[in-house]
Amino acid sequence: MKLNPLSNRVVIRFEEAEEKTKTGIILTASAQEKPQVAEVVAIGPGKLTDNGALAAMTVKVGDRVIASKYAGNVVKLDGVEYTILSEDDILAIVE
Repeated sequence: MKLNPLSNRVVIRFEEAEEKTKTGIILTASAQEKPQVAEVVAIGPGKLTDNGALAAMTVKVGDRVIASKYAGNVVKLDGVEYTILSEDDILAIVE
């Protein structure tokens, strides 16, 4: 199955949370901090401006981005967890 976001929506997959600290301490699931770095999996066509033109998306599929921690809606598809959010909730592109 494939996700095709609408408007200026972006589908991302967050990287896995760290299970160990740098010193080797194993963290429980509740102690792991939610990662903010994610990979862009799919993008919508863009947002319509007030004059009816289509504003192009800034991110592209494959980009690594930093997203707001609690933005978007989490969906599970084929056993994989994705987050669908507005492009406005993406804070930066990681290069």
